[in-house]
Amino acid sequence: MHRLINQLVVYRRLPQDGILAELADVCAKADRLGYDFATAEEEREELKGQVLSALNRLLDLATGYGFDGNLWQSYVAFLLATTETPFTLVCEKHGAGEGSVNLLAQNDLDIFRQLLHYDFTPLERALKLTTLSAVSHYQAVAKAERIYNKSVSDKVQELSRLLAEAETGDAMFNVVTDFYRRYGVGMFGLNKAFRLSPKAEDGTELLEAITTTGDIKLSDLVGYESQKKRLRANTEAFVEGRRANNVLLYGDAGTGKSTSIKAILDEYYDRGLRMIEVYKHEFRYLSRIIAAIKNRNYRFIIYMDDLSFEEFEIEYKYLKAVIEGGLEVKPDNVLIYATSNRRHLIRETWQDRPDMLTEDMHQTDTVQEKLSLAGRFGLSIGYFLPKQQEYFDIVKTLARRHSEITLTDEELEAGARRWEMSHSGISGRTAQQYVNSLLSGGV
Repeated sequence: MHRLINQLVVYRRLPQDGILAELADVCAKADRLGYDFATAEEEREELKGQVLSALNRLLDLATGYGFDGNLWQSYVAFLLATTETPFTLVCEKHGAGEGSVNLLAQNDLDIFRQLLHYDFTPLERALKLTTLSAVSHYQAVAKAERIYNKSVSDKVQELSRLLAEAETGDAMFNVVTDFYRRYGVGMFGLNKAFRLSPKAEDGTELLEAITTTGDIKLSDLVGYESQKKRLRANTEAFVEGRRANNVLLYGDAGTGKSTSIKAILDEYYDRGLRMIEVYKHEFRYLSRIIAAIKNRNYRFIIYMDDLSFEEFEIEYKYLKAVIEGGLEVKPDNVLIYATSNRRHLIRETWQDRPDMLTEDMHQTDTVQEKLSLAGRFGLSIGYFLPKQQEYFDIVKTLARRHSEITLTDEELEAGARRWEMSHSGISGRTAQQYVNSLLSGGV
């Protein structure tokens, strides 16, 4: 195995601390000993520990991605699906083109074909293990989709199945390049959403995938039809490569602003939309994030939830520079969608009024600086609290989606009225909480 990996060219930069590297190291040591551990019991136990450590990591990966069946082949497919190289990134944009690199890639993929069908039997016998064979027909415990990213799991296992059927390096080449063209490569190709990595500070890893994003549709949000229509039209233009605006969703709490943006991601993910969640204390990383995504073959929405600033907070200056005003133009494949309970994002006081006397000699300029941030969102969409009858309609629509709720309309309205009086008032969120309580038997 170690000899095979050393022959890689295009895919040479595989993780050195990965499962493949660890098992290759074990195989290399076993080769040197001729798979004879009769007089090397200590070495056998050491290598057995390495194998079990690698299998533990393989099981962790399988659990995180919901892999089933032949876990080793799923892992090899996962490596091919996530390894970013100049070759794989070009295939992501244009598919397999012409060039000498194709021959090198075909040779590499023939090596991966051998790795895919690698026979661990001699190693198992030498180390007196049976666990390596067990992962070739693994039966995973059934789990809810919210625990793992089903989209990633399905794609990787489809790739694994097609690779197992490929009989030559050429066939492997066609399978893999077609996969890159259809789905992309690496973290951005397989996942919907991302956040700043804890390792961003030391520069080792900027973003990490959010693997459980839920499954929300715009139709799940009752009402707000004109708002959803405007949001959908802007996003539609964006994913089609037409001109589109940064979007600010503002208004009352609990009205569905965040839900609308999450639903947009689910609706347009298959058309190349990706989302990166950034909080205001992370705005200093915005330039690095944009630099990392500007040349990828996806459309990225940088999502900022519950955006607002107090007078003493200056992070908004980073955002202003990124949206419009810096020397580097924001790339065409990036938009910013934000939600806020404040129309103008930055807290205003009575002292900001032009008729108030303050120590600021250029008070109007200060106010304009605060207002200019919201003005840089080309599309502002207001979400406001429903009237009482609209609130009742939301409750009834949500309740009728669940056959176990058998209350009449009059009973639902009476219960919804009592609920909102003892909770946070009339809103879509309050309506959903009331329905959740009915489903739990708490009302």
